[in-house]
Amino acid sequence: MTMNNKQRLFGGVVLLGGGVLLAAILLKGQHQEDTRPPLAQQQVEQPAPTQTDNGTSGEIDLQPMAVDVETERRLLEEQRKAREKAVAEQEQLAAQYLAMQQQAEADAARKAAEEHAALLARRQGQMQSSDNIPPELIESEQAKLAAAKKAADEKAKIAAQKAKDAEKLKNDAEAKRKADDAEKVKKAEADKRQAEADAKAKAKKDAEEKAKKEADAKRKAEAEKKAKQEADAKAKKEADAKRKAEEDKKKKDAEKARQLLEGDKNWMVQVALAANQANADDVTAKLQAKGYKVTQSKTSKGVRIMVGPSKSREAADTTRKKIASDSSLGMKSAWVIDWVPLDQR
Repeated sequence: MTMNNKQRLFGGVVLLGGGVLLAAILLKGQHQEDTRPPLAQQQVEQPAPTQTDNGTSGEIDLQPMAVDVETERRLLEEQRKAREKAVAEQEQLAAQYLAMQQQAEADAARKAAEEHAALLARRQGQMQSSDNIPPELIESEQAKLAAAKKAADEKAKIAAQKAKDAEKLKNDAEAKRKADDAEKVKKAEADKRQAEADAKAKAKKDAEEKAKKEADAKRKAEAEKKAKQEADAKAKKEADAKRKAEEDKKKKDAEKARQLLEGDKNWMVQVALAANQANADDVTAKLQAKGYKVTQSKTSKGVRIMVGPSKSREAADTTRKKIASDSSLGMKSAWVIDWVPLDQR
């Protein structure tokens, strides 16, 4: 086997190995995506209903979701980032292997071209140093050698271009990775700022709602207190009115009973008990001068001098107060009596 064939075989092995490795990496990533269980299946496991001894189905233990909406969203975002990271790593690894493969091909092609050029140079030198080879054969061989050298140069040029493309692909992949990382950092910072703003807005909203609830509770308490005070005042007013009405009724009933008991009695104001008739006439004259109606009644103790009669005890008591307050009469010891004339006894 010539050196050129060895180089070609080595390049083919490298190409085949890189392709197999790249396919394995891609298949592994696809297998991870396919075998990952759904989020809801990972988080919630619904228990199966059990049978009791009497054959009836037992109560199903309804359990709430293990996570709320925000936690589920966060888990989904973490899974998405993990997938993107895995894909980026696979792409970068594939680009590295492709660059290594193309570099190996370029090195093999360059080495093969160098060896082929050296072989052609040796053969050309042998042909030039030999006198037994016909000139036309030498020219034909030289043309073949020139064509072979040109083909080798072309292959080397193609290999160099492939190596250059592989390097560019590697650089592009690295630049893309850095850009993705920068974008992720930028997005993470934006998400953090948004989360802080949301938390601040939520705290403000919660504080406002709390203040509103406290204000409503205070307003309600004040309204209830005012309503209670008004109700108490109304109840007191009604109780006072009821008590006064009962007192008035009792007074009226007492007055009515008294009137029923007293009937048409003659109420008199006794102002004095004179020892003789002359004294009685003097006192009577003073009272009559004031406009009072005076009645005399003789008793075993003397002459009773009375003013009246009055229709009620209250009227007689009013007359008594008036006589007692008149200093010109000097009769402060007057009193009210129930007097019945002799002809009515």
